[in-house]
This record gives sequence, structure tokens and C-alpha cells, in this order.
Amino acid sequence: MSEPETTTIEINGFPTRIWRKGSGPRLGFLAGLGGLPRWMPVLDALAAHRSVIVPSLPGFPGGDRGHTVLDSHLDWMLAVRAILDAAGLAGADLAGSSVGASLAADIAAIWPASVRRLALIAPFGLFDEKDPPTDPWAQRADAIPGLMCADPEIWKAMKAAPDGANSIEWPIEQTRAAEAAARIFWPLGNTRLEKRLPLIAAPTLLVWGEADRIMPRSYAAAFRAGIAGPTELRTIAGAGHLAELDQPDKVAEAILAWTA
Repeated sequence: MSEPETTTIEINGFPTRIWRKGSGPRLGFLAGLGGLPRWMPVLDALAAHRSVIVPSLPGFPGGDRGHTVLDSHLDWMLAVRAILDAAGLAGADLAGSSVGASLAADIAAIWPASVRRLALIAPFGLFDEKDPPTDPWAQRADAIPGLMCADPEIWKAMKAAPDGANSIEWPIEQTRAAEAAARIFWPLGNTRLEKRLPLIAAPTLLVWGEADRIMPRSYAAAFRAGIAGPTELRTIAGAGHLAELDQPDKVAEAILAWTA
């Protein structure tokens, strides 16, 4: 994998990393739980056909401490909207995974003209007490890799410190990412998104890992029932919650076909 172009923007007084790679129509990608400490194979698969733009989220790797000034759901949505605009993604296709998918869905609901087509990988945002999701913030650290990916080693490799990383700063950055997600999605990932799903007019692809141990499959049906625009569900064999990590080529193929 070759490295992407990296630029930095400032949001609410904090630096935010933007990755870019590829050429063609723009496709934004918002990372899942834990963020993206490094460029991953799914992004290369997408960049082979599209101009892929990957903004960091506040507090996630590359997002510094931007989450510390976001006190409400509205604060988060305004920050994400500002990041997407600054990254040149207004009106583009938008994909997201897990917590990033929930934010992408909200962007498409609140600002419909800002998203052409939408791809959501096992999004957070809903809660059904009869079929609750697994709370990732209530788990032991050694259980997280197996909850995030069907192959836990993929998660471990993504989170491993790269050569030359500051041995003190690296684990702080990873902990900060979990804290940032918890600020908006704790408890149980519920942001009352069901109230805003009917506002989503963009054609929406839902992608679910067959072995997802975080978000039950029933939530895919809830998203399909709630979204006003056309929807399609793709189930990815051999994939867990972060299907794009377990099966990057299959997930990229589904996203590229949907946003063609």
C-alpha cells in the first residue's frame, strides 16, 4: 500500500487530519469505532476507482482533542459538517462504518443536499431494548478485538504501534478515540437516530458483517424501514462488526457498485 496525501484543517481550534488518495468522483469515508490509526486496505481498494477522502473525526486518531469542546449531539453534527465541507465533500458520496456510519446518516438526514449516495456499515444510532446491541465500552480490553472483527488479529494489527511511534503518545491516542466515541454514543450507541431516518432521501446501502457481534441484524431492518429513500442490504460473509477490516475487497466492491 502506498501512503495517502495528508493535509490538516482546523476545526474549533484543533487540527484535524485529512487523507486523500486516488482519482475520479469524490467518496468520503468516516471511520468506525476506534478510528483509523493507519491507512487500511479497504481504502486502497476504494481509491483504485475513486478519489477517496478520509477526514478524521474529533478525538479520533488524527483528530487531536477536538472532542473535548463538543457537549451535545448538535455540537458533534456541526463539527462533522464543517469537517466534510473543509475536506471538499459537500454533495459527494459518503460512506461510514459503525459510529462513523451513524454520523454519516445524520449528515444525510439534517443536510440532504450534502450527500449524493450513502453507504453505511453496521451503523450505531438506534436502540431496541428487546434486542440490545453489545456495549463496547462495558467490555474487557482483551474482548474488544473479537467483538470488532471476525479475525481479532486484524484489529490488533491496526492498533499496534507503528515503527517510530512515540511509545507514550500512541496508547494515549487510542484511549482518546474510545473516549471520543463514548462522548456521543454512550450508552449503547443510542442517539435517537430513528427520529431522523425519515429525512434521509439519499439512496442508501447498508452493509452488515455476517458475524457482527456488536449490532444485531434486526437493526438493518430498522434502518431500512426508517429511511425514506431507496435502500439495499448487503451481508458480508466472514466479517464482523467492522466488515471493512475483515473483508476489505468485498466491502469496497459493494460500496463502489452502489455509488457508481
